[in-house]
Amino acid sequence: MSPLRKASAALSSVRLRATAAATLVVALALGLAALALVAVLRGTLQSNADAEATRKAAAAAPYAETLDLMLATPVSPGAEAPARTRAEGPVALAKQGEGEPLAIVGKSGTVQLRDGTKATIADPDVLLTDDKSASTTEWAAPQKYAVAGVKVATVGGPAMVWSRVPLEGAEKALQTLYSALLPGVPAVLLVVAGMTWISVGRALAPVAAIRAKVADITARDLHQRVPVPGSKDEIAALATTVNGTLDRLETAVDTHKRFVADAAHELRSPIATLRARLELAEPSELTREALADVERLQSLAADLLILAKLDAGEPLRAAELDLGQVAAEESVRARRRPEVRLELDIEPDVVMKGSRAHLDRLVTNLADNAVRHAASTVRVRVHAEEDRAVLEVQDDGPGIPPEQREAVFARFTRLDEARARDAGGAGLGLPIARDIAHLHGGTLVYADSGFIAKFPLNH
Repeated sequence: MSPLRKASAALSSVRLRATAAATLVVALALGLAALALVAVLRGTLQSNADAEATRKAAAAAPYAETLDLMLATPVSPGAEAPARTRAEGPVALAKQGEGEPLAIVGKSGTVQLRDGTKATIADPDVLLTDDKSASTTEWAAPQKYAVAGVKVATVGGPAMVWSRVPLEGAEKALQTLYSALLPGVPAVLLVVAGMTWISVGRALAPVAAIRAKVADITARDLHQRVPVPGSKDEIAALATTVNGTLDRLETAVDTHKRFVADAAHELRSPIATLRARLELAEPSELTREALADVERLQSLAADLLILAKLDAGEPLRAAELDLGQVAAEESVRARRRPEVRLELDIEPDVVMKGSRAHLDRLVTNLADNAVRHAASTVRVRVHAEEDRAVLEVQDDGPGIPPEQREAVFARFTRLDEARARDAGGAGLGLPIARDIAHLHGGTLVYADSGFIAKFPLNH
């Protein structure tokens, strides 16, 4: 996965968590607000219905005081009381007409009018009972009506006036609220989630760019800097801090590179002088050992100098060259053990663009390593593979264990077997070879068959 995609994946996780957290908070707030709204509305509607029922009972109470629980017309002062028949159970109070007083309605719902005729009210809203404990459940179910009662003193004795108000309107109002909340709350949450996702994504976009840029910066291009967003916020401060750190790191690395280059350069002259003196000295075992040590010092100084140049990122002086010719010439020149046979398998006209000096060093280092570890044969092969020039250097030695095939390209790394066979190796040959391959836009790896370097072909 590329650094940019890794950065996007990491920031998407933060983006997702932020969106989920914001949506959850809003969901809890909306849920509590919806519950509170429903509770307040239900309570208000219930209170209004109760107040209306109480008002109706209070309005019927004065007239009920002139009645008793007998089916009869109202009793007028001084008038002869008509014959009466006691009603069975609660009776109803109803208007006889516009502007007329209430009359007693029997259990059957029949109204006795003044002219002697009768009218029927199937479902009256006001009842008169002679017992305040009389049940009104069948007449006014608690789930459907709000009920209120007023105690009155009628002609026939104490009684209760009961009134009811339907709760149908309140239920319709609540259903309307539910129909608005059920789709409305999820819609609001979707809007909040979408806006949070977009806002957090825009806020974190500079972070993704900064992280991707930092991932691309290596020791070869410390001159690069991360983009600083125009917003004067914490992200801009982070980018500024990162760039300041890169400034200090670049300065430190440049100082280190100059030190290594200067030290390697300054060591070459005294080492060369020391070698010349040892070569002129009287031969002895001590002299031969000293010369071997001086050779290793010279090789180390040369390796350090070329590493310093590679690390400094000096521009590549590239020209067209035949990789097969370079490999053949340098492989023959690199042989150090006469008993090791060199086999060449060179395909002609494998032309690429590169530095002859650098590629000479790459082939020499790989061939030296192969000869040093080979049992009897070293094979150098050059061929074209699609759009790549391929160099393979193989030997019939013990090889490199899979778990250490990448470690051998680290600087100053030598395997135990290499130390035992060749105490002169400094562990810089293979790292230099890989750096040269990368400088030419290629790769260098170790496979089961040996070292394989691939470079872009020059078409």
